[in-house]
Amino acid sequence: MALGALIIQQKLNITDRETVEQIQENPYLQYFIGLDTFTNKIPFNSSMMVHFRKRIKSEIIDKINEKIVLKELKKKKK
Repeated sequence: MALGALIIQQKLNITDRETVEQIQENPYLQYFIGLDTFTNKIPFNSSMMVHFRKRIKSEIIDKINEKIVLKELKKKKK
């Protein structure tokens, strides 16, 4: 959930509060962070984003994103 929320925040370039609001409103984002069903309740308080960033540094997120992009590019070449 933490990694998914940080990826969403980085890709959308939004604040902690906006990230939680986007996740709350969007069933696809809720699925992306690991929720099984859509809910109108916030999955976590926006202050938790600070803790997520402390645990998962932006360099790790960048490496994961790079690997995902490279994998997709390889698929397209085939």
